[in-house]
Amino acid sequence: MSKIILVTGGARSGKSNFAESLCINRNNSTAYIATSIPFDDEMKDRVKKHKESRPQNWRTYEIYKDIYSIIDNISKEHETVILDCVTLLVNNLMFTYGIEIDEATSEDINELEDYIKKQVNKLFNEVEKTNLYFVVVTNELGMGVVPANKLSRIYSDIVGRINQQISSRSDEVYFVVSGIPMKVKG
Repeated sequence: MSKIILVTGGARSGKSNFAESLCINRNNSTAYIATSIPFDDEMKDRVKKHKESRPQNWRTYEIYKDIYSIIDNISKEHETVILDCVTLLVNNLMFTYGIEIDEATSEDINELEDYIKKQVNKLFNEVEKTNLYFVVVTNELGMGVVPANKLSRIYSDIVGRINQQISSRSDEVYFVVSGIPMKVKG
């Protein structure tokens, strides 16, 4: 039976470090699912720092779409998985979906969110079929000011609902503040 752990917190809160610490002493067969697309120098530097901070024996899978399609194979090679992070996964799915957010209707936005929810649902359906220790990292976006522009509001709303979807399927949930994890579920 799988065990799903969600780790959330603000930007630079220490959530990735905490997620990695949950996995580091479990075994030598950890898979790291990286959902970022390093499109500029700043993001490339962030990815480099993340790679340098984790154990060299962890295998990295760079994927953000149809992640569910690799879970069965990952579970045959690994016992532990970190998916980092949901907010980048949502971002990438939004921008590759093929609609102009500023010109989108409410129906378009609902279809986009439904598509993302289905991606996440399929992922967790596959994870629940395994014995994986599955750690998911996400950003908590709902504690700040409501964004002024439409794109940012839609993104924040979708991430918030996806985080709720994931937390409802998680065995444990941790909220990380200034490098200090607090268990809020499980």
